[in-house]
Amino acid sequence: MNMNRELEYMFVQCARVWIPDAEEVWKSAELTKDFKNGDASLQLMLEDGTSIEHKLDPKTKNLPYLRNPDILVGENDLTALSYLHEPAVLHNLKVRFIDSKLIYTYCGIVLVAINPYETLGIYGTDIINAYSGQNMGDMDPHIFAVAEEAYKQMARDERNQSIIVSGESGAGKTVSAKYAMRYFATVSGSTSEANVEQKVLASNPIMEAIGNAKTTRNDNSSRFGKYIEIGFDTRYRIIGANMRTYLLEKSRVVFQADEERNYHIFYQLCASSHLPEFKTLKLSSANDFLYTRQGRSPVIQGVDDTKELSTTRNAFTLLGINESYQMGLFQVLAAILHLGNVEIKDKDSDSSLIPPNNRHLTAFCELVGVTYQDMTQWLCHRKLKTATETYVKTLPCLQATNARDALAKHIYAKLFNWIVEHVNKALITNIKQHSFIGVLDIYGFETFEINSFEQFCINYANEKLQQQFNMHVFKLEQEEYMKEQIPWTLIDFYDNQPCINLIEAKMGILDLLDEECKMPKGSDDSWAQKLYNTHLKTCSLFEKPRMSNRAFIIQHFADKVEYQCEGFLEKNKDTVNEDQINVLKASKFDLLVELFQDEEKATSPTGQVPGTGGRTRLSIKPDKGRDKSSKEHKKTVGCQFRNSLQMLMDTLNATTPHYVRCIKPNDFKLAFSFDPKRAVQQLRACGVLETIRISAAGFPSRWTYQEFFSRYRVLMKQKDVLSDKKLTCRNVLEKLVEDQDKYQFGKTKIFFRAGQVAYLEKLRADKLRVACIRIQKTIRCWLARKKYLRKRSAAITIQRFTRGYQARCLAKFMRRTQAATIIQKYQRMYMERKRYKQKQAAALVMQTILRAYMARQKYQGLVREHNAVIIQKRVRGWLARCWYKRCLVSLVYLQCCFRRMKARRELKKLKIEARSVEHFKKLNKGMENKIMQLQRRIDEQSKDNRSINEKLVSLETSSTAERERMRGELSRLRGVEEDAKNKGNQVTSLLEQLEKLRKELSSTQKEKKTIEDWAQTYRDEMEKMVSELKDQNCSLKKEKDDLNRLIQEQSQQMTEKMARAIVEKTQQLETDLNEERSRYQNLLTEHRRLEEKYDDLKEAMVSSNVSKPGHRRTDSTHSSNESEYTYNSEYAELEEGSRAAEDVTRGMDTSLTLKLQKRLTELEQEKQSLRNELENREDQFQRARARDDVEFKKARGAELEYESLKRQELESENKKLKHDLVEIRRSLLGNAATGAGAPGSPAYKVVLEQLNASCEELEVRKEEVLILRSQLVSQKEAMHHKDEKETMTEPSAYVEDVSKLKDAGELKQAYIGLKDTNRSPRFMRKPLEVSDLLSRLRSAAPDFHKLNEDGELWLVNQGLKETIRLLEHQLQTQRRGYDSEVESLRGELQNVKEENNRQQQLLAQNLQLPPEARIEASLQHEITRLTNENLELLAEDPTASREARVIILRRMVDLMEQLEKQDRTIRKLKKQLKVYSKRIGEMGAGQTEGQTSPGQMVDEPIHPVNIPRREKDFQGMLEYKKEDELKLVKNLILELKPRGVAVNLIPGLPAYILFMCLRHADYVNDDQKVRTLLTSTINSIKKILKKRGDDFETVSFWLSNTCRFLHCLKQYSGDEAFIKHNTQRQNEHILSNFDLAEYRQVISDLAIQIYQQLIKCMENILQPMIVSGMLEHETIQGVSGVKPTGLRKRTSSIVDEGTYTLDSILRQLSAFHSTMCQHGTDPELIKQVVKQQFYIIGAVTLNNLLLRKDMCSWSKGMQIRYNVSQLEEWLRDKGLMTCGAKETLEPLIQAAQLLQVKKKTDEDAEAICSMCLALTTAQIVKVLNLYTPVNEFEERVSVAFIRTIQTRLRDRCESPQLLMDTKMIYPVTFPFNPSSLALETIQIPSSLNLSFLTRV
Repeated sequence: MNMNRELEYMFVQCARVWIPDAEEVWKSAELTKDFKNGDASLQLMLEDGTSIEHKLDPKTKNLPYLRNPDILVGENDLTALSYLHEPAVLHNLKVRFIDSKLIYTYCGIVLVAINPYETLGIYGTDIINAYSGQNMGDMDPHIFAVAEEAYKQMARDERNQSIIVSGESGAGKTVSAKYAMRYFATVSGSTSEANVEQKVLASNPIMEAIGNAKTTRNDNSSRFGKYIEIGFDTRYRIIGANMRTYLLEKSRVVFQADEERNYHIFYQLCASSHLPEFKTLKLSSANDFLYTRQGRSPVIQGVDDTKELSTTRNAFTLLGINESYQMGLFQVLAAILHLGNVEIKDKDSDSSLIPPNNRHLTAFCELVGVTYQDMTQWLCHRKLKTATETYVKTLPCLQATNARDALAKHIYAKLFNWIVEHVNKALITNIKQHSFIGVLDIYGFETFEINSFEQFCINYANEKLQQQFNMHVFKLEQEEYMKEQIPWTLIDFYDNQPCINLIEAKMGILDLLDEECKMPKGSDDSWAQKLYNTHLKTCSLFEKPRMSNRAFIIQHFADKVEYQCEGFLEKNKDTVNEDQINVLKASKFDLLVELFQDEEKATSPTGQVPGTGGRTRLSIKPDKGRDKSSKEHKKTVGCQFRNSLQMLMDTLNATTPHYVRCIKPNDFKLAFSFDPKRAVQQLRACGVLETIRISAAGFPSRWTYQEFFSRYRVLMKQKDVLSDKKLTCRNVLEKLVEDQDKYQFGKTKIFFRAGQVAYLEKLRADKLRVACIRIQKTIRCWLARKKYLRKRSAAITIQRFTRGYQARCLAKFMRRTQAATIIQKYQRMYMERKRYKQKQAAALVMQTILRAYMARQKYQGLVREHNAVIIQKRVRGWLARCWYKRCLVSLVYLQCCFRRMKARRELKKLKIEARSVEHFKKLNKGMENKIMQLQRRIDEQSKDNRSINEKLVSLETSSTAERERMRGELSRLRGVEEDAKNKGNQVTSLLEQLEKLRKELSSTQKEKKTIEDWAQTYRDEMEKMVSELKDQNCSLKKEKDDLNRLIQEQSQQMTEKMARAIVEKTQQLETDLNEERSRYQNLLTEHRRLEEKYDDLKEAMVSSNVSKPGHRRTDSTHSSNESEYTYNSEYAELEEGSRAAEDVTRGMDTSLTLKLQKRLTELEQEKQSLRNELENREDQFQRARARDDVEFKKARGAELEYESLKRQELESENKKLKHDLVEIRRSLLGNAATGAGAPGSPAYKVVLEQLNASCEELEVRKEEVLILRSQLVSQKEAMHHKDEKETMTEPSAYVEDVSKLKDAGELKQAYIGLKDTNRSPRFMRKPLEVSDLLSRLRSAAPDFHKLNEDGELWLVNQGLKETIRLLEHQLQTQRRGYDSEVESLRGELQNVKEENNRQQQLLAQNLQLPPEARIEASLQHEITRLTNENLELLAEDPTASREARVIILRRMVDLMEQLEKQDRTIRKLKKQLKVYSKRIGEMGAGQTEGQTSPGQMVDEPIHPVNIPRREKDFQGMLEYKKEDELKLVKNLILELKPRGVAVNLIPGLPAYILFMCLRHADYVNDDQKVRTLLTSTINSIKKILKKRGDDFETVSFWLSNTCRFLHCLKQYSGDEAFIKHNTQRQNEHILSNFDLAEYRQVISDLAIQIYQQLIKCMENILQPMIVSGMLEHETIQGVSGVKPTGLRKRTSSIVDEGTYTLDSILRQLSAFHSTMCQHGTDPELIKQVVKQQFYIIGAVTLNNLLLRKDMCSWSKGMQIRYNVSQLEEWLRDKGLMTCGAKETLEPLIQAAQLLQVKKKTDEDAEAICSMCLALTTAQIVKVLNLYTPVNEFEERVSVAFIRTIQTRLRDRCESPQLLMDTKMIYPVTFPFNPSSLALETIQIPSSLNLSFLTRV
């Protein structure tokens, strides 16, 4: 009932099942209708939408396989699948292989490896390091995980291990074995052992050449099996290897099927036959030899056989097989090819012959060194022995040919064994083997269309291996059940022992085959009949084909295989004509003799090989040389193979096996292409499905109680949850699963039958779905109510606004009504008022018109009267005037006559004057004088006219009075009438003359008008020209502004570009500097590691040879491996150690010692060179930065000055042009009225000069603008071309040229020279003549553009400019000379001041020193001063320097004499000091004597009472005796406890004490003491670090003290860069005698080593915590559920005792930080340490994330981000946010974000590409491939989306490396950190036991 209920529950609508398919093997389908018990069919729908009806088997009623939930698809372990069956396995492998590009998958204890046919980057050293030390289930499946498990079990269980790699040809067995060996060599921990791995790998080309061939399935198929034992010592480091080979396919030497080849070596030789060294082999093309052309495929596409032979020869050389042996091997191989071409013909039916002079046989005999006659004889004959006689029998052609082929196969087999033996010799070592790991690379199960003896043996071996595998799996299952105390029930699994018995038991197939081989007339047919008779009816596994009597079928564990009996006997016998062997043994060819001599040494197939350390031999070499062992020689191939296979099984049974099954995904070698048919066939053959079946038969799904509780907590009610998790799980399971046989409760786990986890998952999914529906219902209700409330609120709001709108409309209507009433009122009032106004206006108009009419009438009457009066007045006046005019005319006539006479006279005079020269000159002075004269003449004439008129008036008045008188005189007048007539004639002439003058006046006036018109035209033209000049000036201004703006923009761009270039160069230099630092520090690490290794070797040799007596002998090649600063005379124990090392030198590996010494020397040299290079790089960096800053400032300043100069000059020129225009206007407007602008006038000349100057300047400006433009273009081109070159040193040609001009004067001269160059060629023409100039001036319309074309008017101006330039240049030259003199005087004054200060400082220092030091210091100063003077004199005058040198030598001699006198005085004073000391002791002043230093007593030896007073002023030094140095080092370094010092004393106290001791040694000028103290300190620190290097507190303590000691050496070194931070008192403590710069470098190197040791120590502490705390531990509980796991259990994420959490990491980080702070570590150094810590955390976490599929989920991304935020909070609390530690976590942060973002659309892909900048493309794709949904509600990342990401990221230039380098250490720097602590104030505590130190 329960079973039926579960079926009905599982087989419901939408349930997915697997149904068989002919093409895809299994096809997925979905139920469209619920299944009910009793139904005969299922209604299904395929994935393509096709509906089908699946009928059930009426007998078994077996339902189809159920499909696993989507969240279980793609699991790392196949046993984690709830439904364990073939389709589930196949689908899981396909999804991992195709979609996720994962080639490894666990299947219980088996690693399934699918050949990708593509190179993958998952085998690097970083991957090896990631898998090293990890549990097998904690990481994604990998060959390295299997290798690590084997290595770990070997070390843990002290048991040998085996890795069994099997699979079809081409499945990747050899590559997997190679990677496993590489892993062992890498993790073994020693670089020297990697040579063994290199040799093993070097053997691969050799073994592939002689043992691999092309088959139809694989171009490089291994045709033999091999088992490599990798040996390890007691420390589990590789010491050697050994190789066994099995079942070489010898038949391939003489026969190949179609599309196949012989062994590669033959084709390599044929392809290289053209080489000179191979001429003697007489080879040619592979198609010319029978043994290489049968397959008709001599060439492999993409393989160069010539290069492959070169690789093979190099491998031979690496393994110690020299050239002569190699040529011998090639000679034997060539002989085999020639032997195959020996043609044997029929002589008759029973005999055969070889034609004479067969060239191939001749070549064979020459190559192997035998006679032609012997080989001809025994190739066609054989001996038959009887009891009494021996017969020689001829052989038929067929038998002779078979004998020839058998000989060729035998020779090749011997050669193969010889090569394997020599490879083993190269891999064997003398060190005792402690344990080994074997790697078995053996052929998988094979079945072809034609299967022969080789396939039979291969399948027999696979049967044995499968049996061993089944037993091992069964054993593991049994152990697991017994461990959990679950009732053990026998699981029915396939046992292939019957099949093995069929093959190897008595009367089995092999036994009958050997028996048939012994029969004289045995044949394949008779053997087949025996098989049929024996096994056909008795064994169900043996069958006979229906259509053949020469074949048989065996039912193997994988499949049925039909074997053809033809050739079984011949291949099993493997007989060789002994006479042919004897001929070869008699050969003159030493190598061939050596090959066949091995047969005499071998007594049995399992015999021991001498000299191989007791290991078993790899090949079976029966002994033919003795008659006693003839039976042994007669052993068949089957028997030998059975024995060797039994040996292999015994070896495997004695080890712990690990299984790797290689799968070939397709037969066409296509990358990541999966053929389900081929895959299923191999899965069945390799035993994977059998493993699944065994697991499914029991309880395959296993959960810990905590994991079950965490996963299925949702299925429990609150009342079901108890404090006891085990009881809770039991109660829940009893309710959920009623059939108790479906599960079992163990001690720590719950075991489930197959399918139960899927059932529970469905219950969980249903419960979650119901919960989701409830949540959705509630949320939708909340959303609907929220929407309703929003609508209701909106409706109310709308109503409110509507009602308000209506009220406003009503109010508006009422306001409008009231307004209309008011408007009507006022409108009506306005109309009435308007009508009244109109009437009023009409009345007023009528009154006005009437009154106006009446007024006009009255006015007209008055006007008529007035006009009449005026007419009367005018008429009367006219009559009076007529009378007056008649009188006046008469008088005027008289006057005119008289004046005409006078005018004619005057005219005659004027004509005479006009004819004179002077008058002509006056007239020609200019039109202006002429006009003035005419104007004056007109004025005079007008005056005359006025005077005449006045006279006429006076005459008229007088005539009236005298009329009467004149009447009386009429008579008298009549008398003179004649005279009046004459005078009248004169008046007529005068009138004519006057008319002439009037005509002249009118002509003059016309001429004046013409001049005025011309002046107006000229004025207009000038104004037009001025406007044009204004326009040109404006355009020039605009161009100037554009040029200035362009120059400014380009200068700004250049500045920015130079700044960017400087920044980039700076960054590049900093990067190079960091790389050099990193390399240097890595070399220091390597140096320290070699030192430690050397010390370990010495200790090992001392311990191993300490008890051996004998004579001591020193090896001349042995050299000390101590540091270059170590002295052998320091300690007695070091001397004893070195003597002990010399004693045991003869017992060590000399070659290893020499290599280590050579490597150490090279590392030291490289370290020194790197140190020098680092210093040079730093100096270059500083100099380059300073130089670039100076050049940039200089170039920028020069450029700005050049631009300002041009701008100022252009502005001045513009001002000048404006001034000229103003003058032109003024001159034209000011003199226009007087005609001053006429040609030839001064104003006209001024205008011409200014106009020409303006035109000239305009042309010059145009040329300058063109030059500036060309310069800008060239500047742009230079910048464009030089951007890609040296951007920093040569930014552009323009800046380079400008920067060459040193000051403003040179810039001005250059610019003026540029103008002169532009101007001068245009004004070197012939000057104009004066007449030409005058003619141009007189022309009516002169051409002003041609007026000054030759520049005569500009020459004067140019000369003045040149004079001004010359004067300015002289003035600037004088100014520069004056400035240089002032600067030199200032420099001399500064030097004098510095010298004075230096002398004062030296004097002050000398006054503070004791007398002996004072004298020495003064002597040293004097010598230095004299040396400097000597150098200066030598530089100035060599002759004077010689004289000065003589003087200096004399002075030095005098100084030396004074020094000797002072020494004598000092010795005398010391003697007096001793006398006084004795007296003081006698007087009871011993205490004072004990505190007084000798140096202080020397100052005043006669006044001992002053000594105590001077002791109070301590000088910050500690004095010790030479013999106390060892005690000082021992108490202060070796036996010091860091914890007590850090807690109770000041930080860095040991460093201060050591430096104070060093100061005293420097003070007394004892170089030996300084050297030994520093060396002892360094070596002691190294010793304590070696002894306690794993203690973080110790390493941190000595890192802090080493840095403090280094800072003290810098602070008191006297260098300006360091002493500027000191106080005045600290500057008094500067070292005075020794320069310890080299020792500072040594101590800096020591600090680097300590820092690296600190990082390593921290890494060892943090490493176990990181993965557990950052990834596995659920900081936010309940976010991620635990998925089902398989047999390979991962580490639980549930907190147990001993499990590390994030709090553990934070506590450890806080402990590190507090410890370093207590020790007084520099803050900058603490920041670097924290940055390195966070890098390790981020790198390890990310690497594990990239290698763990179970960690790549949305919930895990949230956990990681939360953990990172906690780390950032820790940084913030410690004030370390600026140390760069947060940036090191950026890759991890982005990986966590990548797990949480959407991964569907192109927009998501774009967001991912822009977000994940710190991740490489490989890492992004890996995370996306590994993304695994934890719940059914999540979705996997589609393949199309991943390809989109790859397409978008393909242009990235980055490293293809997948994992981050966890071993990378940032280069450390030690910024100078001076101490403010005064040395004289330091007190030495008594707890340090340093009472022998005396304060000075």
